[in-house]
Amino acid sequence: QVQLVESGGGLVQPGGSLRLSCAASGFTLDYYAIGWFRQAPGKEREGVSCISSSDGSTYYADSVKGRFTISRDNAKNTVYLQMNSLKPEDTAVYYCAAEEAFRITTVQAMCVLTGPLGYWGQGTQVTVSS
Repeated sequence: QVQLVESGGGLVQPGGSLRLSCAASGFTLDYYAIGWFRQAPGKEREGVSCISSSDGSTYYADSVKGRFTISRDNAKNTVYLQMNSLKPEDTAVYYCAAEEAFRITTVQAMCVLTGPLGYWGQGTQVTVSS
């Protein structure tokens, strides 16, 4: 069964940290670009960060630049999102998505454009509140 499973969400105080994981099963991530997206209630989906399949190029939304770090461990078939200095406005459901690398022009395009992507996870809730 092909799926992406996110984990690591939860409740954290402002200024705190969380690390989200996106584990793939049923397929290998080696040839896929991966993105993290989030959606808060009443807001449109936002591309948070994306990473290429091969050269390690990354994209970050301005809202998270300098605070979030995306990384991938192909041996573990997992992609991570390290989130530091969390703010209440980071509260959202976070989703990971995978798309075959040859379908992606740039990781920025993957994150910014709203076209369909190959696989999506079920999402993990991140709540930043005191």
